[in-house]
Amino acid sequence: GGSALSRTYEILAAEPPGSVPWPAVHVFWGDERCVPPNDPMSNFVAAKTSFLDRVAIPAANVHRIAGENRPARAADDYERELHAFFAGAERPAFDLVLLGLGEDGHTASLFPGHSALLETKRWAIAVETEAKAPRWRVSLTLGALSAARDAMFLVAGAGKREALSQILTNPEAAPRLPGAAVRPTERLDWFVDRAAIGDTAP
Repeated sequence: GGSALSRTYEILAAEPPGSVPWPAVHVFWGDERCVPPNDPMSNFVAAKTSFLDRVAIPAANVHRIAGENRPARAADDYERELHAFFAGAERPAFDLVLLGLGEDGHTASLFPGHSALLETKRWAIAVETEAKAPRWRVSLTLGALSAARDAMFLVAGAGKREALSQILTNPEAAPRLPGAAVRPTERLDWFVDRAAIGDTAP
C-alpha cells in the first residue's frame, strides 16, 4: 500500500514487453486491510489497477488475501495458501518482499508494541489495531517477511524521517520499530527520497 509503492507498480507495468517474464511471476501480499477487494482502501485493488491489469501475470499467479472474510478466517486461508505454494518449507521463501515504512516505524500491518510482533510460528496473522482504520488487517509475520531472500523498503516523505533515522543508525531500534526487525536472508535495500533522509545521509 501507499503512494510510493503505487508509483513503483506503474513503472513496473511500463516495462517494455518481454523485459520481465511476467507469466513466471507469482504475486503475494505482505498485508491487507479487512475490506472487500474493490474497496478504495484495499491493497489488492491498488496493485490491480496500477500494475496487475497491465502486465501478463496469469490470474492463478495472483495470491491475494481475502480481506472481505472474517479476519481470523482470512489469515488462516492465506496461511494455507502459502503452505501449499511453499510445500514442505519451514518458511515462505519469497524471492523479494517490497515494503513501505510508516511514520511510527510499522511495516506491513505490524505495529510498534503489538502482540503480533511476538508471533513465531505462524506465517500470516489477523491484526487488530486501535489507531488505524479499518481496525482489522491480515499481515505476514516478521518470521515470514524475514524468510525472503531479498527485501526492499521504499520510503518517501519528511514524516518518515525520524523512524528511518532510528532504523538506519540505531541497532537497538528493532524492538521498538517493526521495520528494523525485517532481516532477509541475503539482501536488504533502502530506497528513500531526500525528504525522508534529510540533509545528511547516515
